[in-house]
Amino acid sequence: MIASTLLTVMLAAGGSADALTNVSVKNVSLKAPAAWTRSSMDGTEKFLAPSGDAYFLVDVGAVQTAGMKAEVCRQKILASIGGTSWTMVKVGGQPAAWKADTDAAPDGSGNVDTVTYVGCNGKTTWSVVFYMEQGKKDRFAAVAEKVGTSVTFTPPKGK
Repeated sequence: MIASTLLTVMLAAGGSADALTNVSVKNVSLKAPAAWTRSSMDGTEKFLAPSGDAYFLVDVGAVQTAGMKAEVCRQKILASIGGTSWTMVKVGGQPAAWKADTDAAPDGSGNVDTVTYVGCNGKTTWSVVFYMEQGKKDRFAAVAEKVGTSVTFTPPKGK
């Protein structure tokens, strides 16, 4: 009852269950659906849709080589995770890349679409990996794009 009332209020206010809000993960910020549940395990942030039909993971790390150029950093990320079907983009004004894949669901229930975004500013690396049931692609593909392209770098506290 409370959930349906909240959804009704959000829709009446011009929002949706996927209305985005700013969140911080280490020293990056991004937009995430406000109604999604956030949890953390081993340094990875997970955001789960209320329906359970989609979720995304956010990882943020530090570049180990001082003074690395952002473009070189992106190249190193892509070389380390492989694949050739990456589309080069800029996210938060910095080099990034994205790609979409389809895989069999771990439980054998069908296929899962994965949209992966990675990027770097020469000091900080980040990734957003968005998983959705293939039958829900029409519902979640736009959310995945909005989340993945919303990453910005925030300065460390005290600087």
